[in-house]
Order: sequence, then structure tokens, then C-alpha cells
Amino acid sequence: MNPSTATHTGLPLEDPPELVSRHGVLRARILVERRKVRVGARLLFALTYNGRYMPPTLRLRPGDRLDLAMTNRTGEGTNLHVHGLHVSPRSPADNIFITIRPGQTYHYSYLLPPSATPGTYWYHSHEDPRSAAQVAGGESGVIIVDGLRKYLPESLRHITEHVIALKDDQIAGDSIKTEGLTIGAATNRTVNGQQNPVISIHPGETQLWRLSNIGANIYYNLHLPGSKFYVIAQDGFPVKRIYAADSLVIPAASRFDVLVQGGPAGSVPLRTLAYNSGPTGNQFPQVDLAKVISQGAPRTPVPIPADFAPNDDLSHAKVAARHTVVYTENTAGTQFFINGKLFDPNRVDFTSTLNTVEEWTVLNQTNEDHSFHMHTNHFQVMSINGGPPPSGHAWYETVNVPFRGSLVVRVHFTDFVGKTVLHCHLLNHEDKGMMAVLNIVPGRRAPAATSPRS
Repeated sequence: MNPSTATHTGLPLEDPPELVSRHGVLRARILVERRKVRVGARLLFALTYNGRYMPPTLRLRPGDRLDLAMTNRTGEGTNLHVHGLHVSPRSPADNIFITIRPGQTYHYSYLLPPSATPGTYWYHSHEDPRSAAQVAGGESGVIIVDGLRKYLPESLRHITEHVIALKDDQIAGDSIKTEGLTIGAATNRTVNGQQNPVISIHPGETQLWRLSNIGANIYYNLHLPGSKFYVIAQDGFPVKRIYAADSLVIPAASRFDVLVQGGPAGSVPLRTLAYNSGPTGNQFPQVDLAKVISQGAPRTPVPIPADFAPNDDLSHAKVAARHTVVYTENTAGTQFFINGKLFDPNRVDFTSTLNTVEEWTVLNQTNEDHSFHMHTNHFQVMSINGGPPPSGHAWYETVNVPFRGSLVVRVHFTDFVGKTVLHCHLLNHEDKGMMAVLNIVPGRRAPAATSPRS
């Protein structure tokens, strides 16, 4: 669809177009340029991928190869991060230390291991210190690794699926703002780049929604009155047991794959509830994001299963090393630190060894929420503020760390070595220093049997 004629307020939800792997390979081209496109209800200058504010979804399977040529036609350097994918951090794969200069094309190639976990991921700029500006300007899209449906009962394997990509923008004149971004400023929230679209569902019908916060900084607290979200995966990792939630807090960069069942005939808003990120953080207001209309011939609701997918468990794994990450910031909120240091791409802050399990403790010594994101490997949350994750699900790659709170995770470093990063995924904070370099180095050979799956 021509983006100049894209959907206006209140029209049916449009899923992004898809680029799908064939015979184990997805060959894609992404053109980065600034152009005027429809964003929500307005025509605005935005940073676009392939001429769209909501660009193509990249759809893959475990074991596939993604060959992606990115051409930069903007006036500044950019690059690409495939957020959450378990792929090499070295060139030509997920090396976020490179810059694609204006006018250049860079050829990325990523090989997903057969063990790659199915779920929803995303791709975005990771150009330091311009990641917030470029993602807020529009440089983000969705990645899907197929395979979730095999864990569902046969009666649910062919249900309707929707991408629900949450992108927000601040507006200055006829452009999406990229300079002087303030997290708590008035923000326009869109779903798949649309303003308050309509999501149709039959009464009793079960759908799969891929909820994805692919913006730069803000929190969502999603709620669908009269319905529950049945979570089957989070951050690209299937759950062991499906859990139901009335609302879902989704920090910047997080994703939930959920089952939703249509209620009685009528309409309800899909909304984000108010959220407060701490005494020196930000207060995000309640906003209606979309209208969900239950209509048409009723369907007999299919029971939602309890058990879902096997999960690794590192609880009893041998811990080879322990690290502590301390978040602090200056009073003005202009510098953000990890262990008292601002990010320096030329300094190695942590070293980890391949084929070992490590325990990491994150201490948030500020009066606002931050998040913890580690590239290359998922991690198991052992505790948040001393207790287990409220949902019972433990596997993430982006997790909220409450203000004045603590987080303990365990990471099994597998498959890939090289320099990568960990950081707060509020990109304003990352760009202002809250990022550190992690170097994964070769170690002993992997044992025949790793951590147990149950």
C-alpha cells in the first residue's frame, strides 16, 4: 500500500506487509530515508524503512539465514540491531559497533540456530548516541520467528493472527521530533502506525496478538476491558505455563505473544492504563489505542490450555562467575551510569566465557524505573526485589528494574563469541551513558547435556 494513502483514524487494523523466508533463507532490502508519510492521522516527515513508518515484518523460522542489505539515504550514520535474536554479535551479523554512512549499503547476514526460540522480536537502529532519535523518528519494525503454534492444541493452530506494534511519536510542525526528546512529553501513540484502528473479532473467537513496544522510551500498561490476555510467549521465549493477565506492563522494547478471546457483541477500547515510573521518572496517562469490535456469528470458545512449552531451568546450574551492574544517574538527568561509568565503545566492562552459566545482579539506585537488556542471549530471571517474577515466567531479554529495586538473572552463554552490549532500553538513557560492553570469549567445549528443560 502506498504510505501516502495509509489508513486514517478508526479504519480496520492493517497488519504490516511481510517478507517471508523461503527454503531456509530470507533475502531482504531495507532502504532508510526521511520522507513524508502518513503517521496516525497526519502526514509527517519521518525516518522510514522502505518508505513506511510501519515497515515490513521479517518472518523467519529457526535455522533460517537472513541476508539483509541496508541502504542509508539519510543525512547521518545509522545501523541495525535485530533485537532479541540469538545470533552472532560479530560482523556481518549483529555488530552494533559499525556505522552505515550516508549513501552506503551494508550487507548483513544472520544465521539463526535451530534452537532459536519462536516468538516476536524486532529490528531497529542502534547508532550510538542517536538510537533514541532514530527509533523515535520511525526506524523500527517487527520480526517473527515462527513455531509457537506447534505448542497449541490442533483447535488453535489456525487462528487469526495480528501484529499489534506500538509506536509513539512527538511532533514538531510537520515532522516527527528527533531532537530534544523528553520521555514525559506529550506523545502520540499509534498501533501499526494507525490512529485508533478497529480490530474485529467474533464473539468467542480466539486470536493470536503479537503485542510489541517498538518505540524508544515510553511504557505501556495494556488493558482490554472485560477480557484477559493469555500469555504464551514473552520477549521471543515461549512460556512453560500459559498465564492470564488483566493488564500487561510493556516497557520499551518488550513483547508479549497473547491469545485473546472475543467478548459479547459490542465494542471495547484497547487502552494503555496510566503508569508511573517512579518519583523522578514519568507519569504516562491513560490512552485509548484501538477499538475492538466483537461482531458476526458467535464461535464456541476453545479452552485455553495450561501447559505450553518446555523451558530451560538454570536454578541448579553451576555458576561460573558473578557480576554486579549498578544503575545511577546525575541529578539533572543528563547522564546515566553503569558502575559509575558512562558508555565507552572502546572499553570492555565485562568479560564472560562461552558455555558457562553466570549470575548477574542489577541494582537500580535511582528513583525511576530502568530496564535491563542484554544482547545475544536470553536470561532467566531468578528474582525481582527478592521475589520470583509475578507471572511465574522467567525467560526474558528485556526486563523492567523497579526504582530502588534489584534484579538477579542467570545467563547461559551459548553458540557465539564477540563483543556485544548490555544496557537500559529507555533509549534516552542508553544514549546518555547507560550502556556497557560485554565481551564473550571462547571457553571449554559445551557439555553433552546442558541445563535441564522441564
